[in-house]
Amino acid sequence: MARWIALLLPLALILGALGSQYLGGLHPCEMCHWQRWPHYAAIPLALLAFIVPGRPLQLLLVLLAGLAIGISGAIGVFHAGVEYHWWQGITPCTAPIVAGGDILAQIQNRPLVRCDRAQWELLGISLAGFNALLSLAGALAILVAAPWKDRR
Repeated sequence: MARWIALLLPLALILGALGSQYLGGLHPCEMCHWQRWPHYAAIPLALLAFIVPGRPLQLLLVLLAGLAIGISGAIGVFHAGVEYHWWQGITPCTAPIVAGGDILAQIQNRPLVRCDRAQWELLGISLAGFNALLSLAGALAILVAAPWKDRR
């Protein structure tokens, strides 16, 4: 069961992200891309867990995939917090325009997609928030469902 969660959850989240980007016109910001990278890592790890022989190695791969999914969820928490203005972001896509200096240059050097503005929400939850909820719940489910001992 843990292998399936480790494979299908990041696959579904990546397909959803790519679908919202290429079909829905929602372009990812810098932090959105940060959330995708751990899912990209989790997919091949989970696939390998179906291929390699030996339960200890399969368990290790599933747990590494779960860790990657959890990391994406943690990044999603941070990104959602930036979107909800709970804290300041750490990238140029969240930097405020500073009065004085060359304001036009500041505007021109900013990314087109802001990290501190949610492009889409459902019930007040942004895509980063949904990634956080689903990824952290999935990582926990993998940890609980992982075959910690041989069940022969």
